[in-house]
Amino acid sequence: MAAAESLAVESGTGRQEYVQDGSVDLRGNPVLRSKRGGWTACSFIVVYELFERMAYYGIASNLFVYLTEKMHQGTVEASNNVTNWSGVVFITPLIGAHLADAYLGRYWTFVIGSAIYFMARATDTQRPTHAHTRGKRKD
Repeated sequence: MAAAESLAVESGTGRQEYVQDGSVDLRGNPVLRSKRGGWTACSFIVVYELFERMAYYGIASNLFVYLTEKMHQGTVEASNNVTNWSGVVFITPLIGAHLADAYLGRYWTFVIGSAIYFMARATDTQRPTHAHTRGKRKD
């Protein structure tokens, strides 16, 4: 007997009290229908996506200007870097989803991804130095 069915039978309640899609909570127990996200989860996802899109377009719209004016890259090199950045932004979630589903799980994917992010931030050498701004007026 499935876990949801056995719990429903043991508690004397009807089968319809639990979700029937095999969902379980963090402890492995079947999820009650009344506790399964609903509009709360939906509103969280919508707000999260709103902020994610605002961050993406905020960076994307200014990245070319930053690369040409502050990093002193040529227009071809800056355009190439912007398109490479956009490609990486869209492909990394697919790679992460595959790793999480097939090999690592949610927790270890997050831990490893965070470690990579923090190591990249710690070794970031792409900041403009004073050598780039010597003899130029500061705004």
